[in-house]
Amino acid sequence: MNKIVYKFLAIGCIAIVVQACIPLAVQRPANTNIPASYNGSLDTVNTAKIKWDEFFTDANLRALIDTALMNNQELNIILQEINIANNEVRSRKGAYLPFIDVYGGASVEKTARHTRFGAVDDNSSTLIAPQTQIPTHLTDYLLSANLSWQVDIWKQLRTARKSAIYRYLSTIEGKNFMVTNLVAEIAYSYFELMALDNQLAILKQNIQIQQNALKIVTLQKRAGMVTELAVRRYQAEVRKNQSRQYYIQQSIIEAQNRINFLVGRYPKNVERNSWTFVDLTPEMMKAGIPSQMLRNRPDVRQAEMQLAAAELDVKVARFNFYPVLNITAGSGFEAFNTKYLISSPESMFYNAAGGLLTPFVNRNAIKATYLSANAMQVQAAFNYEKTVLNAYTEIVNQIAKINNLANSYNLKKEQVQALARSVDISINLFKSARADYFEVLLVQRDALESKMELIETKKHQMNAMVKMYQVLGGGWN
Repeated sequence: MNKIVYKFLAIGCIAIVVQACIPLAVQRPANTNIPASYNGSLDTVNTAKIKWDEFFTDANLRALIDTALMNNQELNIILQEINIANNEVRSRKGAYLPFIDVYGGASVEKTARHTRFGAVDDNSSTLIAPQTQIPTHLTDYLLSANLSWQVDIWKQLRTARKSAIYRYLSTIEGKNFMVTNLVAEIAYSYFELMALDNQLAILKQNIQIQQNALKIVTLQKRAGMVTELAVRRYQAEVRKNQSRQYYIQQSIIEAQNRINFLVGRYPKNVERNSWTFVDLTPEMMKAGIPSQMLRNRPDVRQAEMQLAAAELDVKVARFNFYPVLNITAGSGFEAFNTKYLISSPESMFYNAAGGLLTPFVNRNAIKATYLSANAMQVQAAFNYEKTVLNAYTEIVNQIAKINNLANSYNLKKEQVQALARSVDISINLFKSARADYFEVLLVQRDALESKMELIETKKHQMNAMVKMYQVLGGGWN
């Protein structure tokens, strides 16, 4: 009993000596304090809790997202990273368990006679009795089991496994963050595609109106009511808008193919009901409180897992200064003839050994690893703080953006209505020679741009709704 106590005292003394030789490195705890609310609101209802297939009501959009979650190449790459991280956990778990190997082998050896061992083994030697003569070709058969075990006395290997588990969990959160971004990206492109379809339809309607106006101006020119300048100005306006529609058509193709790429398929037509776009109403968004953001946003949780792993990595690197206890053992059968191989105890052998290994001189590599682990922990703490600050700022920005876009859309809608009436008035005044053709042209141009801007504002409204859902941490569940 006293011997056991002395052994533990000796190990304790070694640990104290080693502890004194470890270089100083200060870890930095992350600042986890966040504001209690967004702009003073304490409402805990949070839109992020809604699943994506319930949040998006468009059946075509839901079908695209569902396909992307199965076929998107980047997402599938991340899923393989999760498998890699999981295998790392399994590897770390096996590191602190004993390793047992089974070995079987056979060999043959002939020693040269004119050597030290050959002379001793010479069958013609008078020192060797005839009944114990050694064969010229000496065979050897071996069957053994060997054990090696690094005893985890400081729990270094178990700590490394915990670190690997946190990194595995961080890859899962990384996948969730990727899913959130993928869902949002498809929704952005889908609403952009619908907006482009509406803008193209508006442009074609405007071209038709201006072509009709061009016919009227041409007739008036023949009647001497207007000059050639009016005809040329209307022709130029028609050609400008006809050229503009090809830019929109190209944007439609690119938006479709961006969706197809995210979905993981080759270019094809994207099904959508663009005629319903102007009637879309953004969902009422509820931001909840900031503490919910820490649980809902995958990027915040990923940074939290990486910070926890970095803190454990510092402990693992610190344990490298401590002694390592290795135990080895082996047992088996060995004989020069197979008929004696399983003879016991004559052909049986065994061995066992144990030892402490402590780094003593030239520990620069261990020190460098330890100091780097500390630096990475500080880096992870700053990264966590940055991620939380960015998440909070994004939510506050989107709350303001949704409100401002709603006000802007209402005013632009009134502008479109006013300009639509102005177009009819200007045409009637022009026909009665009470307005100049240039005034009519400007009113039509302003009406077209206001309609285009109204569609653009509607797109920004829908994208702001999607962005709010994204920054709250919705879409991955």
